[in-house]
Amino acid sequence: MPPTIVSPDDHLQCPPHVWQQRLPARLRSAGPRIERLRGHAFDVGGGDFRFREDPEGSVGDVWHYDGKLTPIVKIAAAAGFSPRSKLRLEPTTFEEIRSGCYDPKARIEDMDTAGILASVNYPNMFVKFAGEQFSFAEDKALAQACIRAYNDYVIEEWCAGSQGRLVPMGLVPLWDIGLAVAEAERLAALGFHSISFVEAPHRSGLPSVSSKYWDPFFQVCADAGMVLSVHIGTSPMQLAAKDAPAAVPHVGASLYVMHTLLEYLFSAVFVRIPKLKVCFAESQLGLVPYVLERADFIWEEIVIDGTATVDKKSIPERPSHYFRQNCWVAFFRDPVGLTMADRIGVDRILFETDYPHLDTEWPNCQTAAEEMLAALPPDSARKIMHENAAALFNIEAVA
Repeated sequence: MPPTIVSPDDHLQCPPHVWQQRLPARLRSAGPRIERLRGHAFDVGGGDFRFREDPEGSVGDVWHYDGKLTPIVKIAAAAGFSPRSKLRLEPTTFEEIRSGCYDPKARIEDMDTAGILASVNYPNMFVKFAGEQFSFAEDKALAQACIRAYNDYVIEEWCAGSQGRLVPMGLVPLWDIGLAVAEAERLAALGFHSISFVEAPHRSGLPSVSSKYWDPFFQVCADAGMVLSVHIGTSPMQLAAKDAPAAVPHVGASLYVMHTLLEYLFSAVFVRIPKLKVCFAESQLGLVPYVLERADFIWEEIVIDGTATVDKKSIPERPSHYFRQNCWVAFFRDPVGLTMADRIGVDRILFETDYPHLDTEWPNCQTAAEEMLAALPPDSARKIMHENAAALFNIEAVA
C-alpha cells in the first residue's frame, strides 16, 4: 500500500553532534553536549524533564546545557515500544530508541512502514517544541547561536536528500522581536516551510498575541508563506491544581489551545495580516465547533451597557470567518470531533501521527487513520489524511 499520510506534527530528536559540530569553536564547550550517565529522570512540571545522578539508577544519554541536565526519555521516543502501558519515565540511550527518531534515512524507512508520505517535525523534548530551551536560557548570545545551528542542521542534514518528504520547520529567538524577524527572514530565504511558535507567549512572560508585538514576525511568515505552527505544551499550562492527578493536564491540554485560538480570532491579527496561516498541533477537534459558535454569538449579540464587547471596526467579520481563512487544527484520535467535521470545515482538519511520541500509532498509522475516517466520504478522508496538509505546507513530495 503506497504511503498516503502527510503529518503536520512529528518530532525530531537531535543527534549528539549538532551543536558540537555546528557551533563556533569558542562556544562549543558551553553548548549542548551529550554524556552517558546513570540516574533517574523526573518532571519539574509541564513535561520539563531533568536528570538526577544515582549509581542505582538507569543508564541514559543526558544533555548538558545552561546548567541543566536533560535526559532522553522513552516516553518521548516511544515508537516501537509495546505496550505503551509498560513505558516508564526513565532515562534511555540513543541505542535503545529507534534510529528513526534522530537519523533521517531511518526516519524515511519508518515513514514507509507506517504509510507516511511527508512529515513536518517539531523539535523533541530537549530543544522543546518551540525552542524554549534556548529562548529562556541565561546566555542569550549562546542561545542565538544554538537556534541558528539547529535551523542549519534541519535544512542541511535532516531534510536534505529526503526529496521533500521531511519538511523544514525552524525556530526563532523569542526574547527579541528584531532577532525573531531577522531569523525568520533567513529561514524564508533558506526555503523553510514553517516556524514553530509558543502556544501563548503571555503565559511564558512574553508579550501577548493581542499586543501587536509579534506582528512584524507574523508578517514575515505570511509574506514567505511559512506556516506558524503552534504546539500544545509550549507555554505553561496553569489551570490544574499543583496536586491534581497527572491525567488532568493531559486530558485538558486542548482547553489551552482553544484559549489560544480565541485570542488569535479576536485580536484582529488576521485582519492586519490576512495571509498569516496558523496550524494548531494536537488541538484535537471536539471543542472547535463550540468555540466557533460561541465566538460568533459573542461577536453578534453580546452587549453590555449599550457597548458592544467586540470592536467590529477592527474585526469586521465573524470569528468563524477568520478561522476558516487562517487556521487549521490537527488531531490524532478524536472520534467525537470527527462526527462534527462539517461544523469545523473538512478543509481545516489535518491528521497527525505524532511520531515518535507516546500517542503515535506507529507502525500502524495508515491503518489507524483509515479506520478513524471510514465514516467520512472518501474525498473528505483524502483531504484530512494528506491533501490539506500538503497544500498548507506547500509540500512538493505529494504534487
